[in-house]
Amino acid sequence: MLTASRAECPKTAAKAGPTWKERLTPSLSDWLFVFLILWLFVVTTPGWERLLEDGDTGWHIRAGELILSTGAAPRSDPFSFTKPGAEWFAWEWLSEVLFAVLHGWFGLKGVVWFSGVLIVAFALLLLRYTLWRGANAMVGLFVTFLAIGAASVHFLARPHIFTMLFLTAALWIVERDLRRPDRAVWLLVPLTALWTNLHGGFLALLVCLGTIAAVRAGEALADAAGRGAKLAQARRYAALTAACGAATLLNPYGWKLHWHILHYLQSDWIKRVVNEFRSPSFRAENVLQYEVLLLGGLMAAGWLVKQRRFVEAVWILLWAHFSLQSARHIPIYAIIAAPILAGELSRLWERWAAGRARNSVWKVLDDFARDLGSGLRRTTLWPAAAAVLLLAVDGPLRWPQDFPSADFPTAIVHRNEELLKGRRIFTDDDWADYLIYLYFPEQRVFADGRTDFYGPEIGDAYIDLMYGGPRWAEVLASYEFDAILTPSKRPLTALLDLDPDWERYDEDEEAVLFVPRGAGRAPAQRRGAVEQARRRRGILRTGANETVLPGRKY
Repeated sequence: MLTASRAECPKTAAKAGPTWKERLTPSLSDWLFVFLILWLFVVTTPGWERLLEDGDTGWHIRAGELILSTGAAPRSDPFSFTKPGAEWFAWEWLSEVLFAVLHGWFGLKGVVWFSGVLIVAFALLLLRYTLWRGANAMVGLFVTFLAIGAASVHFLARPHIFTMLFLTAALWIVERDLRRPDRAVWLLVPLTALWTNLHGGFLALLVCLGTIAAVRAGEALADAAGRGAKLAQARRYAALTAACGAATLLNPYGWKLHWHILHYLQSDWIKRVVNEFRSPSFRAENVLQYEVLLLGGLMAAGWLVKQRRFVEAVWILLWAHFSLQSARHIPIYAIIAAPILAGELSRLWERWAAGRARNSVWKVLDDFARDLGSGLRRTTLWPAAAAVLLLAVDGPLRWPQDFPSADFPTAIVHRNEELLKGRRIFTDDDWADYLIYLYFPEQRVFADGRTDFYGPEIGDAYIDLMYGGPRWAEVLASYEFDAILTPSKRPLTALLDLDPDWERYDEDEEAVLFVPRGAGRAPAQRRGAVEQARRRRGILRTGANETVLPGRKY
């Protein structure tokens, strides 16, 4: 059974509601909102631009604008010249509409502002949920910050930020019902219907609800003690799972959306070629924080099994397995494991503090944590006011006017807009998202970030060409490209330098623009910039050939 939290003790329940003074006085939770905004997006590099490091944001905005202009969710591809008119599911259509509206009102500033506020709201909600479960405030803060760090692998202006927020809220509703059942848990049904149209992560909730039904049914069959109550709870959560599952059919594509998502998640090809569907690499700092949560969660799971708290144990083990299979599931594991782990560590803390002298370090820290917790459990309207004020401030906050130049070829693209706009271009799939953002509806691309749409046929052709696979020359000849914009260190760049049919038209340290030989010549000033870039990268021109300087990589 789930244990009662401090928030439900009689003394707390008997306390009167907050006074007007308390409602108008900023709490520690409110100040934490400001701190997280500053820490995540203002004082640290790259600031707000970190939310635009994935080019998918670009086509999400344009898809939302298309939906607003047509009044319907698209059913065929509007973005490519390789699969024009093919069936396409805009399964995050409502998120795309929100992004499009914000972009129309405020530009990229509005998109990153909304995404950043939503991410911080998720972090605070996770902390409040953790404290509600009975976690010591200091332990809760520590574990929640670990979870925030782990989940930051997906801190991007993309629809999955809704899953972070909604899953945290849904788990809180579920655990409240497990402790004291009431009708409020059925709010999950309309929540799931909304969630389905925002992001495909609604499946995580169905998995968690189905787990409760299955575990409770197994407990009832294995143990006669309390069988009636457990069977009743199993039936309740089976019905809730079914109702939430039925609610997911309320989307523009009906059951076809589910078929598409399941096919997408089970695709061996996607697991092989898409980084976020691969197992995590334990090198980055945020993945190290996930590793700490993973080890702590697995140890807690063993203790939970010993206590016969099987639902929590299965949740941890199941999502630990999913997160080790795919880095995409790291945030979900962090959301599920962090509150449970914080609760167990807090119980250890209480055992250590019990019986200690009042002037001992543990007792002093314990008293401080209790005082800290009261401030963190109260939230006023100040965070909402701060969020609105944030949107009104311009200069000091370094709002992005474009996608980050460290990740996208912004300079070379804007320099050659007339050459690129509306042409048949081959480029990095992430850069293709950026071209869609800049030039749609005139622009069509070879392949963009919609891996589920392009599939192995176009996806393998893209990989062969970009990375010099066995069919690279065949793919190059088949599509009659007007231009090729490639990262300077990709194999395709070296191959095109050796191809007599292509020549460099423009370049900088990160990107090279190729055009068919004779199709265009750069003006003198551009040619001078190209030569300077070549020398910076260690390349000398010697007639028709190029020589790489010793010790430098081409």
